[in-house]
Amino acid sequence: MNKILVLAAHRAPEESRINRAGVTALKSIAGVTVHELKREYPDHQIDVEREQALLVEHDAIVLMFPFWWYSSPAILKDWQDQVLTFGFAYGTNGTALHGKKLMVMTSTGGQAEAYRAEGANRYTVEELLLPFHAMANKTGMIWQAPALIQGANTITEALIDEGVNGWLSRVQALKG
Repeated sequence: MNKILVLAAHRAPEESRINRAGVTALKSIAGVTVHELKREYPDHQIDVEREQALLVEHDAIVLMFPFWWYSSPAILKDWQDQVLTFGFAYGTNGTALHGKKLMVMTSTGGQAEAYRAEGANRYTVEELLLPFHAMANKTGMIWQAPALIQGANTITEALIDEGVNGWLSRVQALKG
């Protein structure tokens, strides 16, 4: 059974209904470690050795964040820049992540219709997540299709529950 590391990267975790529901639900699954980056590193001073050890200890990595301005919150970008180093995640002897699965779980403020070629954003979420897919490729990780909850700006509690249940199913599938 695979061990899953969920890197929850919300800039204001206490303010998000979706993040709170996701974190609470994911913490209830055996073999899943939920690591809330903003709570752990409010000053963005990331403990690189600790983070690299967590990555090595787990078989699959999930990046959970709200999709803001077509990307992730700054804490996740800082984490990537500081933790995914040459010699560890890529480059000469940088094979620590090879063969691990990587999945993005994200929520969008806009409805699904806004994320298509003819929609308001002109691109699909999958297209906008290409930098994360490229990161998986660079680090030898196995990209998984993203898990989405869309329409967060107007979402009901029932739809949050439905979306989080979808996330839980996807994480269970990663466990093998």
